[in-house]
Formats: sequence, structure tokens, C-alpha cells
Amino acid sequence: MIKHLTLKLLLQIFILLLLTIGSTAAQLPTFVDVTEEAGIQFRHSNGKTEHKHIIETMGSGVVFFDYDTDDDMDLYFVSSGHIPQDEQNPQQTKLGNVLYRNDENGHFTDVTEVSGVGDTGYGMAAAAGDIDNDGDADLYVANFGNDKLYRNNGDGTFTDITEAAGIDNDLWGIAAVYLDFDVDGDLDIFVVNYLVYELSMPVTTYKGIVGYGHPRSYEGTADVLYRNNGDGTFTNIAETAGVTNPSEGRGMAAVACDYDNDGFPDIYVTNDTNRNFMYHNNGDGTFTDESLFIGVGYDEKGVAEGSMGVDSGDYNGDGWFDFIVANSEKATLYKNEEGLFFVDATADSGLEQPTLPFVGFSPLFLDYDNDGHLDMFCANGHPQDVIDILTDHETYAQRDQMFLNNGNGRYTDVSKSSGDYFAESLVGRAAAIADYDNDGDTDIVIMNSNQRAVLLRNDGGSLKNWLGIKLVGTQSNRDSIGAKVRLVADGVTQIREVKSGSSYASGSDTRLLFGLGKNQHIERITVVWQSGTTQVLEGVSINQYLTIVEE
Repeated sequence: MIKHLTLKLLLQIFILLLLTIGSTAAQLPTFVDVTEEAGIQFRHSNGKTEHKHIIETMGSGVVFFDYDTDDDMDLYFVSSGHIPQDEQNPQQTKLGNVLYRNDENGHFTDVTEVSGVGDTGYGMAAAAGDIDNDGDADLYVANFGNDKLYRNNGDGTFTDITEAAGIDNDLWGIAAVYLDFDVDGDLDIFVVNYLVYELSMPVTTYKGIVGYGHPRSYEGTADVLYRNNGDGTFTNIAETAGVTNPSEGRGMAAVACDYDNDGFPDIYVTNDTNRNFMYHNNGDGTFTDESLFIGVGYDEKGVAEGSMGVDSGDYNGDGWFDFIVANSEKATLYKNEEGLFFVDATADSGLEQPTLPFVGFSPLFLDYDNDGHLDMFCANGHPQDVIDILTDHETYAQRDQMFLNNGNGRYTDVSKSSGDYFAESLVGRAAAIADYDNDGDTDIVIMNSNQRAVLLRNDGGSLKNWLGIKLVGTQSNRDSIGAKVRLVADGVTQIREVKSGSSYASGSDTRLLFGLGKNQHIERITVVWQSGTTQVLEGVSINQYLTIVEE
């Protein structure tokens, strides 16, 4: 009798648990693939050859930015195209980058030809930022070969100012980040270079099969830091600033973030099969690599991971910016301990096991359900296209993942309930986020290697309350990159920092979107500008986009 009652009780508990899980899943937003209806026809090309040059493995980036200043996010896709040595072939059609204008009705229009930004170099990454503080965003494009810098003319067109501006990076550029590292009011550019590769290098074989070479077969290269001279030109000061490390660097991505809250942006660089770098900004124009001292160079086992993309954000709500790094095996979550050091919180957060089978490229912090806690998305895909033949447990195409922040420092994999797209296996590379339809929730665009790009619309995130904030600098750089916003709603504090460049090879909406959950009252908004000025706003209404101009 007692045994029967115990089994019955356990069954009731189990059913209740299932109902609770189902109810929670039903309340979460889902993502809908709206690529076709949005008019986006972009398909990435990597110029795949029988030789299998390692440059073919990387895929390319994508940028959400408002190039025409109409307060909605446009899209710039980077393509790789033909292998450079084959570009003399007259039979080949030039494959270039593509700019789509947001038409404000859920549809995008290809304006590449009229805009003049259809670069046909072997593209890797792009970043958007207002380098001349004239009110519109300019474009930096990183290539395998010569990079490009486009100045926005403010009339829907761009001018190639690469040579005139002193941009001379001809290495394998793979990521670009805008930041005002010297806090002088204009944006500088940090470029991540990958490794030394020549198209004349021999093929690589595995068990007699031609495949892509391992990164450790090649030398690393120095990164670049361009200081904005304020007159339309830039100077590479990477060596004097202390941010090169060519012998150890096989750079893949970077994010600029003031991790110790001292007012100066630091630079975190992820490297492929080498330790990662944490360049602490000394405030005098130089940086010190402190990765070994503060715990972000290796994982908790002291292993230099095959790190790909990176993002920063306060995932646990303690007021300090943490880092999420995508790797060839598992994601790594570094928890910031009050700016003094970082702790590998991957296992404790619940991210280790579900990310272990995947090769992550583009991790992104986002509050996709607007509950005030930063969730995490990651685009996944293996770099080796013959991996299915070489092993029986890895695949080239992989599905992307969405992780829900439970609000207690732990994440739950909710990919299966996040939309049909998350059941599809693709060769994921880059990703960026924005509220492209201005409805108050975060949407995602994904770049897949040698495959179609995907635009995912968030359906349901805006059912909870929210506030979007656009910052406009006057003394600080106009884009307000590096500015911090603290929002207090019903006693709960959230902090965000405006950043340019994150995940992998890409850039997201620089507007800040705060999820408020059921909270309907914002007590206070505090903006800390890079200039040192602090502004406090009270009595702000919810469910709107608010523009704050630096006073």
C-alpha cells in the first residue's frame, strides 16, 4: 500500500514537472526564418577549390547598422568569392559584398550598386562606426589581402578612402572593432589578423584525403591598432601600444570592453589554438596583456582552446562585464570577479555539456525573452569539410543553439523550442543581432559558410516590457561606443555598454535594448559617457525607443 502510494506520488510529481516545463516553453519566444519574405537573397561564397586553401574555411561576417540614419537597421553582408589567384579568369563573375537597405516594412532592398560598397576582395569581416563624427556610420572591411575603409557620404553613397586614410593592412584580416581607446572623442580601429598563409603552400592530407590545414601548421601574425588622427587619417600604433604578439597570435575575434570599470576600453582577443589576450588599457596610450594574471588566457584546465568568436555582457547581473567565448569544443564562460580576475564558470553555468559536441563560431549575449537576463545564442559549424569522413562522431554542418538564462547564474538549452531553424544543420559562422523591425525584441542574422544567409525574426519577445536606448555623443564619440547605461526598474539593476564588433567577424545594433519583464516602472537611467560626464534620467516611459544626447 505504501509502495503504491509512493509510486503514485512520484508519477504525479513527474507529470507536474512536465507540465511546468511545457508551460515555460510555451511562454518563450520563437524565431521565424523570414529571409525570403524579407527579400534577402544573399548567399555566401568561399570559392571552394580542390586544393582546399585554409582561407576557405572561415566564412564571413555581417553587420547591422543604420547607414541612412532613418532609425532602422540595415544589413551589410561580406562575401569571400573567388580565390585571389583565380580572379584573372574572365569566365568568373565577380562576387562582392552586399548592402541591403531596411525598407521599414519588414522588407530589405539591395542597394549595393548605388552605395558603392560592393567590395570584391576575398572578404572576411566588417565593422561600422562613425569615424569622422558627422552623424553617419562608415564601414571597415577586413580581407584576406588589402582591407577597405569606406566613408559614408550621407546621401546613400560611400567613398573608398582606404589609401587616403592610411589604411594599409594587407595581412589576413579576420575581424575589426571600433573603439575610442585614448578617449579623445573619435573612433580608432583594432584589426585582428589570423595567420600567415600563401596560396602556393602545398595541400594537406589526412589519411590520404585532401583537407584543410590545421592552424598550428602556420605562423601567427601581428594585429593592428589604427589611431584616429582626427583629420581623416589613421596611424598604426600597435607596436608602441603593445597589442601585437605575432608569435602567439592566431587571432580570430575581439571585443572592446571596459572590464574593470576604470573608464578606458580594454581589448580581449581570442586566438585559435593559442592562449587568448587581455589587453588592459593603461590610460596612457599603451596596453598590458594581463590574460595570464586575471584568468582569461586559458580554460580552467590550463588549456589553450581553439577559440573563435567572443562577446561581453553582464550575464549574472552583478554590474561587471563577463565574456563568452566559442571554441572548437565547448563554449567558455568567464565570470568577472569585480574587475580583479575572472573565473571559468562554464561548468557551473550549465554550458559545458550541451556545447561540447559543437564547434562554436559566433556567441552572442542577448535578452531574447525580455526578462532582464542575458541569454546566449551560438552559431555552430565545423571548419573541416571532410570531418564526416575522418571521424564517426563529428559533422561539418551543425545546428545552432539558444540558451535561456534562468536568472540564477545557470543556462538551459532551449534550442528545440526556439523555432524550426534550430533543427536545421548548416555550416554556421557569423551572427549579429538587432531589433530590425523596431518591435521591441531582438532578432538574429546568421551567415553560413558557402550557404544562404538567414534572418530570424523574434516572435513573442516583445510581449514583455522593454526599453530601447540610442545614445548620441557630443563630447564623446558620436556613436557613444564605450558609454555605459545602468537601468533600475523595480529595484533591479541592469548594465549595458555600447560596443562595435562582437561574436565573429560581425557587428550588431549599437542601440541598447533592455528587457523589463513585467516591470512597468523605470526608477532611474544613468548614462556614463566616455568623456566622464554622467547623466541621470527619471520618469521614463516603457516600451519605446529613447534617444539620449550627451549634455
